[in-house]
Amino acid sequence: MTNALHDMVAWVIAWAHTPHATTALAVLAFAESSFFPIPPDVLLITLCLINPAQSVWYALVCTAASVLGGAFGYGIGRYGGRPLLERFVSEEKIQAVERYYKRYDVWAVGIAGFTPIPYKVFTVSAGTFLLDFKRFLLASALGRGGRFFLVAGLFFFFGEPIGDFVKKYLNLLSVLFAVLLVGGFAAVHWWSRRQGGDTRQGTAARKPEP
Repeated sequence: MTNALHDMVAWVIAWAHTPHATTALAVLAFAESSFFPIPPDVLLITLCLINPAQSVWYALVCTAASVLGGAFGYGIGRYGGRPLLERFVSEEKIQAVERYYKRYDVWAVGIAGFTPIPYKVFTVSAGTFLLDFKRFLLASALGRGGRFFLVAGLFFFFGEPIGDFVKKYLNLLSVLFAVLLVGGFAAVHWWSRRQGGDTRQGTAARKPEP
């Protein structure tokens, strides 16, 4: 299995040296969002190493294709995902994932899109649990775009010398950014609830005596 994945990665990287490299990147990003096992970062990093000046363009292509692939995965989940989940995942775990989505909604997709977590798991399950499609697309664009443009930005500004750093620490950087993202969401949520509570208390205090 390991040798098969290694050969598949080598096959993906080989596309970077062909005239169809950008098209291959788009196809890979689309497929990985719903069923393909190799993440598009493999080809994206290779292309950015070869041509750092085009890094932002590669990130744009990768993001657009990945979001479209996520929409395809959402469709798989909406119209056939539940039977697939019940076949390969226990009912207890399905219910746990469903509770997770009910608590965090589409932002779970956005965070997963930025981290090393397999994105396809979240796109298919998002359709299965009927998350709002428009908000799902927005969260996908923010999560995937954040990850790919982070890679592209490093190559665009620092060029080839940053390559080893990106390959070694990309997943760590993604996880750290996701933690900060979650912390930001939690802070905004806490502040909103606090403001709402203060407003209600102030209204109650000003309520005239009968």
